[in-house]
Amino acid sequence: MDTAAATAADGSTGHRPGAATGARPATAATDGAPAGRLRRLAHRLRAPRLDPYWTAAFLFLAYATLSLCRFRSMGTASWDLGIFEQAVRGYAHLSAPVVDLKGPGTNILGDHFSPVLILLAPFYRLLPSPATLLTAQAALFALSALPVTRAAARYLGRARGLAVGLAYGLSWGVQKAVDFDFHEIAFALPLLAFALEAVLRGRWTAAVCWAAPLVLVKEDLGVTAAAIGAVVLIRTRRATPAAIALVAFGITATAVTLGLVIPAFNGSGSYDYWTKLGGEGGGPAIPVDTAVRTTLWILLPTTGLLALRSPLLLIALPTVGWRFLSHDAHYWGIDWHYNAVLMPVVFLALVDALAHTRLSARPWLRAYALHLPSAALAAALALTTTLPLARLTEAVTYRKPPAVTAAERLLERIPDGATVEADIRPLSRLTGRTRVLWTGDTDGISPDYIAVQLHDNRSPQQALADAARRHPEAKYAPLGGVADLVVFRRTAER
Repeated sequence: MDTAAATAADGSTGHRPGAATGARPATAATDGAPAGRLRRLAHRLRAPRLDPYWTAAFLFLAYATLSLCRFRSMGTASWDLGIFEQAVRGYAHLSAPVVDLKGPGTNILGDHFSPVLILLAPFYRLLPSPATLLTAQAALFALSALPVTRAAARYLGRARGLAVGLAYGLSWGVQKAVDFDFHEIAFALPLLAFALEAVLRGRWTAAVCWAAPLVLVKEDLGVTAAAIGAVVLIRTRRATPAAIALVAFGITATAVTLGLVIPAFNGSGSYDYWTKLGGEGGGPAIPVDTAVRTTLWILLPTTGLLALRSPLLLIALPTVGWRFLSHDAHYWGIDWHYNAVLMPVVFLALVDALAHTRLSARPWLRAYALHLPSAALAAALALTTTLPLARLTEAVTYRKPPAVTAAERLLERIPDGATVEADIRPLSRLTGRTRVLWTGDTDGISPDYIAVQLHDNRSPQQALADAARRHPEAKYAPLGGVADLVVFRRTAER
């Protein structure tokens, strides 16, 4: 290794201390000076090997800030944050993951099979708050950027590796998931990213070990794990025992989970989501233009379609397949969290394709591959102006509206342990300390309190009348109201 290469690799000068270099050797005094130590520290912090870690740290800060600021302003987008807090709260107290929001006494393992949530229980026990789940999700999403950036730098060079890593972290699929409060797929992103990095490096056993736990994240990801095993077989072009075992394990785990485990915990003895894969769900099949548009969103701004040249893209087929077979329109588009698990796949497929395309005999293709990483980053930055992370540039994001403070004070008047019927907005302040049921899904239970948001200019009197119709066996009176939030207290049985 020449002197310049040695300097780039480890920060040394390539000479022995005291060797004749034309410069005065450092003395003990100058070598130990604070300025010298700071320069050496700064040099180490700029080392290429730390780029993935700095990228992950930056993304964690961005994700966590966005999520926590929205939580602080009671900007919860759906009931999922409440659902997962109830499940994790159950695990944290060494009991079943009962999620009353899905129906009184519902065990979440009968809805989706995600025992990986147990890993959050110790953290939630120490810090029992929805913010714990949001912070954990930000950390998991950011962690997935580490192997993506590292693999890109290994095969494409430092600058292009950074570009791909940042483009991944700012990709629309990840940003949409961050904006969706919390979901169990947060665990899937780092597992997929580390598994595919291992595939690119030819570390087959490591790839299998990273992919196998996907079966504990969600019931459909066992097929994705099997697809990773299939890609390993394609790349090795031989019957690798570990890959064959992963294929068999992933398919078997999915079959057992869907056929036995979930029905055993489900009150109806079945898997509720089968109806979404056929006409029984009541919706139409996915329109062709919607399928094409979604596919282009997945491949075009992220990889410039070049990921199509990598067999790693096959790993996306199970997720894309069940979504496109579904009759639920929520699964088809680019909203919510459904595209997040595709992002590590398409970006590492891009890395794989770029590494080979740069050696192509076609000059135009080599030029395209050379500039694609910077183009992908530019596309991600341009799209970010219309995506959730753009809110970090707005001062209002960091302010807590006075109405939120007043709403929190109102909700604090509900005692711990009470049974509360609520809709989306109050959930985040109640699920950690009360038993929360979903509005209209109380299964005959008369809740102690009802907390609802007034939609469509409804008055508190109308909301009270609706509560009386839902619970004719009980009487309710207003406890208080703030802006569009009103709380009723049960006063007596009829």
